[in-house]
Formats: sequence, C-alpha cells, structure tokens
Amino acid sequence: MEIKELAKKYKDYVINLRREFHQIPEPSMEEYETSKKIKEELKKLGIKYKEVGNTGVVAIIEGKNQNKKIALRADMDALQVKECTGVEYSSKNCGMMHACGHDGHISMLLGAAKILNEIKEQLNGSVKLYFQPGEELGVGAKSILKEEPLKDNIDGCFAIHLWADIPVGKISVDAGPRMASADVIKIRIKGKGGHGSLPQQAIDSVLVGSAVVMNLQSIVSREMNPVDSGVITIGSFHSGTKFNVIANEAILEGTVRTFSKETQNKIEDSIKRIVKLTCETYRAEGEVEYSRRINPVINDETCSKIAEKSVEKLLGKDGITKFEKMTAAEDFCYFMDEVPGVLAFVGIKNPEKNADYPHHHEKFNMDEDALEYGMGLYAQYAVDFLNN
Repeated sequence: MEIKELAKKYKDYVINLRREFHQIPEPSMEEYETSKKIKEELKKLGIKYKEVGNTGVVAIIEGKNQNKKIALRADMDALQVKECTGVEYSSKNCGMMHACGHDGHISMLLGAAKILNEIKEQLNGSVKLYFQPGEELGVGAKSILKEEPLKDNIDGCFAIHLWADIPVGKISVDAGPRMASADVIKIRIKGKGGHGSLPQQAIDSVLVGSAVVMNLQSIVSREMNPVDSGVITIGSFHSGTKFNVIANEAILEGTVRTFSKETQNKIEDSIKRIVKLTCETYRAEGEVEYSRRINPVINDETCSKIAEKSVEKLLGKDGITKFEKMTAAEDFCYFMDEVPGVLAFVGIKNPEKNADYPHHHEKFNMDEDALEYGMGLYAQYAVDFLNN
C-alpha cells in the first residue's frame, strides 16, 4: 500500500489525536501531559523512544539498513490565549490554547510514525522523530539538540508548519529563505531628572528615547539595499513617573527580523551607532543590549526538490504552491544549522469551516483535512530522502 493510501487510512486516528492534544494545551517547556500522551502512543506502536529534558521526546524507527538517517520534527507547546472557537474539543486549560497549530504537528508526526513503522522493512535507513518543546520561546530546539544532536549523526531534517494563509490542499516547500531571524534589543537611555517646568536643568529621557525610535526607522529605509528585507520594531517604551517630572531614564525594547547574517550584522551595527550618536546629541547616555535569539530558516535547494516530488506523489503538481517568505521566526533553524533540511508549509485555510483566522488568534482553527496531507508528507519525505 502506498503512503498516500496509508495516510487516508489513518486520517481519523490523527484527527482524534489532534483534538485530544487541543484540549490539553501547555506552556513552553512545561508540556508534561502532552509529553505523556506522546509516549503512550509511541509505546502502543512499539516504537523505541527516550525522554529528553523535562518534556522532549525522541524516538527512532530503524529500517533495513543504517546507510542514512533523517530527522522529522514536531513542536508541541501552546500559547497563553483564551480560546473562543466554541468547538466541542476546546481547551480545558483556562487561558491556554493551541492557537498556532502545534497540536496538529504532534498528531501528524505520530500518524507518520504509525505509517513508517508499518513499512519499516522497506525503509532504506532510519527515521528519528523529534517531539520538541518550547518553540514559542525559541529555546526548545537548542535544548533538545544539546542531548540529541544532528551533526555527525543525521543526514537531513524535515518539519511542517500548518499555515493559515494557505488554502487546504496546497503545500509550499520553496527553496531559500522562508522565515526570518528574531533578535531582541534593549536600549537604556540615561538622562537627568528635573522639574517639568524647568527643562534647562534636566536632560529629558522621553525626548531622547522618542528621537531614538524615529532615527532607527531610517536604517531599513536608507541604509539597507531595497531588495533586502528587514524589520525593526520598538514594541515597548517605558519612561517617567508623573506628568510634571522630567524622566531621568527610558528603557526601550524591540525586535529585529532579517533573512541573512550579513543583513543581521549590518542592522546591529547601525542600531548601536544611531543610539550612541542620538543620545550624545541630546547630552544623554545610551546603552544597547543586542541578543540574537533565532536564526533565519533557509530551505536547502536539493532537499526542497526532494520535497516537491514528495508533495506531487500525495497531491499531484496542483498541490504545490509558491508562498512568500515571512518575517515570523521558527527555531527549527537550529536543526537546519546542523544538517540540510526543509520546513514545509501545509495549508489549513477554509472559510467554509471557520478556518480563516490568523495564527495566535483566539478563534484560530484548521481544516482537519490538512492533517492527512501533513501526515503523508512527513512519511513520504522520509522515504524519498532515504532513497535519494
């Protein structure tokens, strides 16, 4: 039986699993019940696994030889969002919700495990399954790879993100940059406090901070190549205590998104220069903390071609869609830093099923038909990669 038929056969299994996981959403790095359920399913399937860290799970399906190994990854954490979907399988954990599709990711990978375990005598190598915690915080991939590294152990990696902007039945496996880096900046500005009526005696940190925010916007518009992409957002500005007191300090926090390390380096240097010189202009002092949290996700060209063929086997050529890169971030980048791989975007959008809300929205939902396609793609890519 072909993988396409096996995916159809286990569709209900995966949908039911997804609904179970949907009811028990848990915070990043605290996915205890989720991990317990994953281990129960692997045990039922007779698949060997090990616990990694507090909640991570790594399993292996060994084929007829050990020539090649492929890693398949699914993230498992939820978000602090109060669910408002009204579905019968809504979250039982008040204030927590699977509002990004990770419940579907876990379920699809377990479904793929069921398929691959069934055909393991035909596998031209081994498949390692990574159930990863903490993606939303950007710390889970590093934590699981610390104990179960890919480098020198695995030949390639693959992951899926269900995506609300792509119609169900369509899948993107485009080569090149797919998701952005996510850096965090914290700027401390030190001025001099004083009376609101006597500005000449003070150095106003609110004014300096405002100038810094405005000047930083010139980096993307005037210092970057227009064909490159980058985002600089200051999302937090805290300063002052009272209407008639000139603030002596301002703290600004924000994020930077890019698609290449060259652009990342340029923006970091520009931010530090602009903060320093702007503060000096207003007689204040400025300090920048620049933290590189997540690298860009860049799909390997050879692996993307393999993935295209895998999609065609499941959905035909019409199943492949082109999807523009985005400035959201994904810590699957750390898997791809160690070995070549692909992050596929599997469409879940269907307005007729109320599946047309964006990720992280309180009414986020999916057309569950996509779970069959995603389960099949995990398994089909593994087989095709091992045979390639």
